[in-house]
Amino acid sequence: MIEIEKVNLQSKLNTFDAYWTPKIVGELNKQHVKLAKFKGEFVMHEHKHEDELFFVICGELFIELQEKTLHLSPGEFVVIPKGVPHKPYAPEEVSVMLFEPATTLNTGNTESDLTVTELDKI
Repeated sequence: MIEIEKVNLQSKLNTFDAYWTPKIVGELNKQHVKLAKFKGEFVMHEHKHEDELFFVICGELFIELQEKTLHLSPGEFVVIPKGVPHKPYAPEEVSVMLFEPATTLNTGNTESDLTVTELDKI
C-alpha cells in the first residue's frame, strides 16, 4: 500500500538555508514540486521544453523578462512559458514553491556555478 502523507511547507523550509538550491518535496504526473530559498541575483536563462511555475510563500520575488519585470508577493504565482528568457532575483530572502517537469534544470540553457544537477528530496 502506498503511504500518503501531508507536507508542511514551513517545516520543510526550516531544513535548509542554502539559496538557489531547489529541494524536491513532492512528485505528480512527472512533475516535481520543489521548495527553494532565493536571495540575490540569479542568471538570465530559459527552458526550451518546460513551463515553470513560481509561487511565493514568503518574501518578495522579482522576475526580469525581456520587456518588463514582474514583482510577486506572498500568495502570488506566475507561470513562465517554455522558451521565455527570465531572471529571478530577490533583494531579501524569499521562499518559493516551484512546479515544473522532473527534467527541468534550474538554470535552463545557461550553465553557471548556480546550476544544480542533482536535487535533494526532503
